Amino acid sequence: MMRLTFGALLGLLVAYPALLALVLAAVTAVVAQPAFLAVGAGVLLWPRITRRIRRWTS
Repeated sequence: MMRLTFGALLGLLVAYPALLALVLAAVTAVVAQPAFLAVGAGVLLWPRITRRIRRWTS
């Protein structure tokens, strides 16, 4: 699924070069905000964190 999504995004960027500037601006704006990075990392890593804590308590 991830390959398909990445391929579709890459195809759009090749088909519409102006879209590349918009995507880069959005990525730059998100990366410039540390709070967004922290929330994103928390959302991505939450299942791993809960499994590790569950192992500690059992």
